Formats: sequence, C-alpha cells, structure tokens
Amino acid sequence: MIKPLRTTLTAALVTGSLLTLAPGAGATVPAPPEKVTVDVASVNGSGCRPGSASVAVAPDNSAFTVTYSEYLAQAGGGVPTTEGRKNCLLSLLVHVPQGFTYAVSKVDYRGYGNLQPGAVGTQKASYYFQGMSQTAYRTHTFRGALDDNWQTTDTTEIEALVFAPCGAQRNFNINTELRAEVGSSDSTKTSYITVDSTDGSISTKYHFSWKRCTAR
Repeated sequence: MIKPLRTTLTAALVTGSLLTLAPGAGATVPAPPEKVTVDVASVNGSGCRPGSASVAVAPDNSAFTVTYSEYLAQAGGGVPTTEGRKNCLLSLLVHVPQGFTYAVSKVDYRGYGNLQPGAVGTQKASYYFQGMSQTAYRTHTFRGALDDNWQTTDTTEIEALVFAPCGAQRNFNINTELRAEVGSSDSTKTSYITVDSTDGSISTKYHFSWKRCTAR
C-alpha cells in the first residue's frame, strides 16, 4: 500500500558534454530496445536503511520501480518523537544505451495511512541529477481521520522535463520525507503513515521519457 508522489522537474541544459540532444527532437522517442539497468549507488536515511530498498526496471524500459521494505513515520501513543519524521535519499546509477538520454516524466507513489481525527501525515519528494540543481519539494498532506490506502500521480510536461546530460554519467537522486504529527488528535493514540505495507513491500514507480543524443 503505497502512494504516488509528485515531481516537478524544471528544464535544464548542461553544456560541455560529449553529446547533445538531437536537434529538433522536441518530442520524446520510444524507449530503446537495448537493456537498461538501474543500480543503487547509495541509500541513506532513517526511512531506508541499507538493504531496505531495491530497484527493478520494467521489461519494456518504460519505467523503473523502487521497492521499500520499511518506511514508516508515527506519532502519539508514547512513540518517541524521533519516529515522527523519516527520510530517504537514494542515489541511482542508470545505465542507458549509447545515443539515448532520459528524464523522469511521471512518478507514482502509494502508501497507507492510519491517522486519528486531527492528526496529520505529510509526504515530500524532490529529484535531481548529480551536479545539477535539486528540484523544489512537492508536498502532499493527509489529515485524519484516515484509515486507508493513499495514492497520487504526478506528471511533468515535456517542456519542463530535465534530461540527463548526454555523454555524461550522472547519478539520479531521489530525496523523500515522511512525517506524522499528532496535530489536534488525542495524543495518547498512535497515528502513522507509511510507504511500506503490512502484507509486503511497497513499490514506487518512476516513468521514463527518452530522447536521442547526437554527436557534436
């Protein structure tokens, strides 16, 4: 049970790369047929200890999925205050076929919330390529009473996509945060929000957009 999160990526052009985007390639192209792999270069944060997040690429190279085995924030009921905020910074190494570059055009997050009346849950995320500016956080707020799955989808218009620099290997970084707050709820009762399910791991899907690069 997991929730899609919102991502807004602003357009950026990095100079000095060996390749550039193909001229006139305003529209994206179909995914390359060659194999695309995504490796976890590093994982840090209280919501995703090393070994608790993994990545898989769709067979058609249309997306990759991050699976969390533990990512939960909770508050109230005597829970330590440190449990109210969890974060996760994933640094991914995306290996793409020669002559292609990619952006993330849509993000799907799903989760589960059990919030007492008056309690508040918050999910935030931003995305950026190594050496480039971090995008602004997109924030989603959930208010109790809530005892249900949650899901959101964010799409980025083509003109606003940030593509990986052609000819340069840059890690793709995903920075997320999860909060649970007592708010006006009964502080003796526990509220929580999670991107981890009680019956299995949770998947977050990041959808690729592809473009071709051309030699200078």
